[in-house]
Amino acid sequence: MKREPPKSPCQTEIELDRLSSLPGHIIDQILSQLSIRDAVRTSVLSTKWRYKWATLPNLVFDNHCISLTSQDQAVIKSKLVSIIDHVLLLHTGPVYKFRLSHRDLVGVTDIDRWILHLSRSPIREFVLEIWKGQRYKLHSCLFSCQNLTHLELFNCLVRPPPTFHGFKNLKSLDLQHITMGQDVFEHLITSCPLLERLTLMNFDGFSHLNINATSLLFFDIGGVFDDVSFKNTFQLALVSIGLYAKDKIGKRPGYTSNLIKFFAHLPHIRRLEIQSYFLKYLAVGDVPLKLPSPCVDLGYLSLRINFDDCEENKAALCLLRSSPNLQELEILARPEEAFLMESFVNFWEDEHLSCRFDQLRLVKVTGISGTRLELGFISFLLLASPALERMIMKPASADGQLLMMKELLRFRRASVRAEIIYLDP
Repeated sequence: MKREPPKSPCQTEIELDRLSSLPGHIIDQILSQLSIRDAVRTSVLSTKWRYKWATLPNLVFDNHCISLTSQDQAVIKSKLVSIIDHVLLLHTGPVYKFRLSHRDLVGVTDIDRWILHLSRSPIREFVLEIWKGQRYKLHSCLFSCQNLTHLELFNCLVRPPPTFHGFKNLKSLDLQHITMGQDVFEHLITSCPLLERLTLMNFDGFSHLNINATSLLFFDIGGVFDDVSFKNTFQLALVSIGLYAKDKIGKRPGYTSNLIKFFAHLPHIRRLEIQSYFLKYLAVGDVPLKLPSPCVDLGYLSLRINFDDCEENKAALCLLRSSPNLQELEILARPEEAFLMESFVNFWEDEHLSCRFDQLRLVKVTGISGTRLELGFISFLLLASPALERMIMKPASADGQLLMMKELLRFRRASVRAEIIYLDP
């Protein structure tokens, strides 16, 4: 096999000239696909490319922005700070997106300097993820960035200055492992009139989730809180909510049902995921047979339920009765020790006579162990769903698998096309 002769200096210059002669928008597109480290390296290609990286509008500093030759945290921090300082110092033109998310990043005071620098630019997207150490107190300059459309914070302490009157252009807010006061939280939500997406995960400093957002479309929350209420959220369509601590839930017989209060301002909800112990929260108060207004747009419902809890079963039935156009249902059993009255084990028997799911096509049931209530619920669904196509079952363990399968085969079905798929645990 012949070895190719080395390229002459002239050939190399011609290839570099081809790179240099690329249209500006093509060069920008190439640079946008590179990590910040590789983008800076293109400065050696030619004179035209030397400072081209310095006009990049999107700056991302993540695990790919530095090559690690040391495991010393002080060295890593010093190198990361040096790189960000260098890039911001030489950068020309506007910065529209800034993302800082490095696995070894701690809440260093240098972040204050970078936020101050960015506040002078028309920043639209700001992402700050502090993976180690204590909460980083967010610099007040960030709250003057009125061009922000997306804000994402991880492990931060949020205390806006008194002069803060909201982000007028913010559409997406993602807050995880954050600390802020109750008043701060409520003011932040209500003072972002264009807010469409809100994510809250593992927060502290506030426990009453009063959501007043006229433009909100998507709400995803998981954490420990006392209560949740919606106001002016008539456009909200996708909700995923998980309550992580059951000891925050107290029984209140004679009180208005949490179910009624929760759905009062959700007339157009299309997708609902109830996770962890939130169904237990919804079951507090006097559970109605049906909601005052049915969820006519609800097409997907996911429920995590303790079948041994009487009130949770009642809340689940109320939700199902109030969802006439349900197309997909996912049930995740949450086994807990609970006292169950003998009269309650037949709770789901004959309930199919008061419920009918004409559009339900797919049901997924996970984590069951074959109790009478669980099997009664499955029988109820099979009898109430004339259009059902598939029911996918996955038990919690292999114990009693054969007996459960025999029971399932005996159940009558309203749909002649219904297929039961049994998955190994």
